[in-house]
Amino acid sequence: MAADLSAAEQAETENLQYRGGRLYWSGGSAAAAAGRAGVKADKREGDGATPAGTYPLVSILYRPDKVPAPRSQLPVRPLTSTDGWVDEPADVNYNRPVSLPYPASAEEMWREDDLYDALVVIGYNMEPVISGAGSAIFLHVATPDFAPTAGCIAVKREVLLGLLPVLSPGSKITITGRDDQATGGRVVHIDGSSANSWYQPASLG
Repeated sequence: MAADLSAAEQAETENLQYRGGRLYWSGGSAAAAAGRAGVKADKREGDGATPAGTYPLVSILYRPDKVPAPRSQLPVRPLTSTDGWVDEPADVNYNRPVSLPYPASAEEMWREDDLYDALVVIGYNMEPVISGAGSAIFLHVATPDFAPTAGCIAVKREVLLGLLPVLSPGSKITITGRDDQATGGRVVHIDGSSANSWYQPASLG
């Protein structure tokens, strides 16, 4: 469930934009890292690119042993040590959260570093899921040196935590290359009208 917010906070709907190494919102901007292969409109699984386009911000996941429960209108869920996210294109639960152990390749969400202490699930390749188009695209905590990601957007921990209270089911993120050069001017817009619910981990039983 979404955390309780004041009436003033509930009135805000914040949209984000990543462009040229920075994340922008209505109140400012901050340095941000993107995929090691840049921003691409034709992202594929494992290519290291961040997908160009406009996508809904779906839900928030956090480490309860490291971060207090975030305040937000988005669905908020604590991570556990058995959470995974399927990155095997041939699997029926591709780009879906699952419980570990899982028979197909799945990213471990309970990381030894701090990158997933809190994250926002970006609604890329979710409705419908296209096999091989990319999985597990998040807005998460950056490394201290802002190292490129495997395809996500990453910002400082305090920046991310500060944005969570103003995100809502109507919030979106627009991702472009610098002046759209990395995407050839093409930006894919995704309708997020039905992509704002948290996907429950798939059952193996």
